[in-house]
Amino acid sequence: MADFFGNFFTQLVLWLTVAILLGAIGAYVVRVFRTESVQREPVASDLMSKFREMHSRGELSDEEFRTIRTTLAVQIQDELNDTEETG
Repeated sequence: MADFFGNFFTQLVLWLTVAILLGAIGAYVVRVFRTESVQREPVASDLMSKFREMHSRGELSDEEFRTIRTTLAVQIQDELNDTEETG
C-alpha cells in the first residue's frame, strides 16, 4: 500500500483531484454569495416609493426628488421590460 501512494503518478492524480474539488467548492461558494447579493439589491420601484415618502415628509426638496425620479425612471422601465420578457 505504501508503494501505491508513493508512486509519483498516483500522487499526481490525488493532488489534481483535490485541486479540482477545491475549485468546484470555491466556485459554488462564489455563486451562492453572488446570488444573495443580487437578491438583496432593492428594485428601482421600491426605491422610488421610499424617495416619494421622503419627499412628502419634506426630507427631499422638489429639485432633489425630480432628479431622483428622472434617474430611477430609466431603471424602472428596464425592470418592466425585463419582467415582460421573462414572463
